[in-house]
Amino acid sequence: MRNKFLGTGHQGFHPLRKMRIALSGARYAVLHDFAVAYKVVLSAVILLWCFWYRQWVDFSIVFLATGMMMVAEIFNTTIEALCDFLEPKENEKIGIIKDIAAAAAGISILVWGIVLFLESLSFWHNMR
Repeated sequence: MRNKFLGTGHQGFHPLRKMRIALSGARYAVLHDFAVAYKVVLSAVILLWCFWYRQWVDFSIVFLATGMMMVAEIFNTTIEALCDFLEPKENEKIGIIKDIAAAAAGISILVWGIVLFLESLSFWHNMR
């Protein structure tokens, strides 16, 4: 990316190209990382229910929780891939880094699961 003040570096990408690259990365994560894929499918089902029954607050809460979960999972996958690329052999420090990244993803998954559970309870309660 070009530094505006120093005049060094390469010219930045067009914003539409950046969006295409970001969507390509998200598609790759959903198609090739099962941890992301099944959570996206579960969230999509809950989101469709919320949308169908016009539960807009529930829809927005589930949507935000799903976004947070996807960001954490993608960061976890990225950190693990970088660690494996930098140190292909067994390394105790790399293991600690991977464990910390997995803990961050685990916390987001716990929050996501609680949100989905509470939303499904409120959905069934409102159906009566």
